[in-house]
Amino acid sequence: MTKKPKKIAILDAHPDPDPARYLHALADAYCEGAREAGHEVRHIMLGDINMPILHSRETWMHEDTPEDVKEGQEAMLWADHIVFLYPLWLGDMPALLKAFLEQALRPGVALQYGDSPAPEKLMKGKSARLVVTMGMPAFFYRAYYGAHSVRSFKRNILELVGIDPVTTSLIGNVEGSAKHRERWLTRMKEYGAAGD
Repeated sequence: MTKKPKKIAILDAHPDPDPARYLHALADAYCEGAREAGHEVRHIMLGDINMPILHSRETWMHEDTPEDVKEGQEAMLWADHIVFLYPLWLGDMPALLKAFLEQALRPGVALQYGDSPAPEKLMKGKSARLVVTMGMPAFFYRAYYGAHSVRSFKRNILELVGIDPVTTSLIGNVEGSAKHRERWLTRMKEYGAAGD
């Protein structure tokens, strides 16, 4: 049985827009596989955006999303499946991605506060994949650090707004062999084709 084509948002969150970055090649491979399989794709490069940071809860609750953020926000709202690709920096997502999420996942868009202490999840029905690159071996990040920042992203941000299920691809030793890098590029293309 052929799977129904999906609407996929690819958010490439490497802060450095230099095309030589391996993470951009991973995003491109996923995009290529998805498009070849007939999925609709929106590919957003967060490193090209002038990303403002939030300075107050008041701004988050009541002001409009900044213009530079709207394309990425709209892609997330449009998509059935969202792919976040980012490098692990100081044990966590880069500040660029965190700033984007704070701007994009606003009340009335991603969640809604009401009488209940827990917000209403406005992004239910969407799934996601986290693709995280790092210099250390991925096994070490899982075993020693417990993949803490990735688990926090899944639970405290994505599941908070209703995005579930969330799968992960932890890619360690990114400065390793060309063969290792090629294997992951092939895998990303396969994930794209599957819409996973």
